[in-house]
Amino acid sequence: MNLSAIELLQRNFPQEADAALIISPVNRRYYTKMPSSDGALLVTRTDAVLLVDFRYIERARRVSQGCGVILRERLYDQLRELLGARGVKSLAVETERMTVADFSRFQEELQGVRLLSSSVLDEAIRSQRAVKTAGELDAIRAAQAITDRSFAELLNFLRPGVTERQAANELIRIMRDFGSEGEAFDTIAVSGANSSMPHGVPTDKPLAAGDFFTLDFGAKKDGYCSDMTRTVAIGYADDRMHRVYDTVLRAQQAGLAAIRAGIPCREVDAAARRVIEEEAGYRGCFGHSLGHSLGLEIHESPNFSPLSKDTAEAGNVLSVEPGVYLEGRFGVRIEDIVCVTELGCEDLTRSPKELIVL
Repeated sequence: MNLSAIELLQRNFPQEADAALIISPVNRRYYTKMPSSDGALLVTRTDAVLLVDFRYIERARRVSQGCGVILRERLYDQLRELLGARGVKSLAVETERMTVADFSRFQEELQGVRLLSSSVLDEAIRSQRAVKTAGELDAIRAAQAITDRSFAELLNFLRPGVTERQAANELIRIMRDFGSEGEAFDTIAVSGANSSMPHGVPTDKPLAAGDFFTLDFGAKKDGYCSDMTRTVAIGYADDRMHRVYDTVLRAQQAGLAAIRAGIPCREVDAAARRVIEEEAGYRGCFGHSLGHSLGLEIHESPNFSPLSKDTAEAGNVLSVEPGVYLEGRFGVRIEDIVCVTELGCEDLTRSPKELIVL
C-alpha cells in the first residue's frame, strides 16, 4: 500500500505534538504537491488542511493530495478554529525555517496552544524527504535527462571567442527549450584561471585555446532539481591538465564505487579524497565536500562530507563531485547525481566523462 507524504508524516509524528504547522513553501509543496508562495498546512494525527489564498485556491482544489483545502481569509482566526475543533494543545512548527517574528506572532495569536520550539518537526521532515519516492525519482530523472541533453547541445556552441556569460545564457535557453521549468541554481560557467574558483560567476572573459571550461548547472522538472558538472578543454589540453583531469575522474570513480546503503557518508567522501590528496598529492586543492543531496531543493540532507554523521540509505539522491583547484591556474570538477541502492548506486547522469577537447 502506497501512503501519501502526509500519511507517512502522521505515522512518524513527533511524540510531544498534537499537530504540526507547515508554512515553508518547499515543505508545503512536498506534502501537498501544490506549489504556492504563501499558505499554511495544518497536519494532525488524523487529518490535514491546507489554507491558501484566492490566487491559488482553484488549482489547490485540483492538485492537492492528502488534505482538505480551505480558502485562506483570516489565517489566525481560521487556525484558532481548526485547532480548537481538534483539541490541539501542542503544535510543532518548522523552527529551522520559521523567522523569530513569525514564531512570536503565532505564539501571540494562538493563545492556549503550546508551540514547540525544538527541532522535532524539522527532523521528521528532513528524514522523510531524504528518501525519495518512485515519483520523486521519476521527476529527478526527467530533470537530469534535460540536463544531459542540454550539455550535448551546448557543445556545438562552444568555441574560442565565446564568452563565459554567452555560454551560460545559451545553456539556460537550451534547457528551457528542452522543457526545464528554470535553473535548479545559478549556472556556473568559468574558464581558464576563473575555473579555479568552485563557485565562480560567469564573466565576459572569452574562451581561449588551452583553457579548461567548467560548467555546473541543473534543470528543474515538476519542481525537482538536477545537478551536473562537466569540465571540457578548449583547443587542447597540456600534460598537467590531463594529469589533473584524470585524477579527478579517478576520485569520482572511487567515490561511486564506495556508495551503498549502510555506509557512513564520510567514508564515501574519504574514498574520493584519498585519490586526490594522498595518491595524487593535491592536498589542500579539494576544499569542499564530495556531494550533497538534492530534490525539491538543490541542497538537502544528507551529504558526503568529512564531517557528516549520517549513514547513506537506499533512496537517497546525492551528487558526487570531486574537484581539484589550482589557484590562479585552472580547476577541474566532474559531477554526477546518483540514487543509493542496497548494493551500490544508480548513476542518473548519462553525459560522457572522458575529457572532451573542443
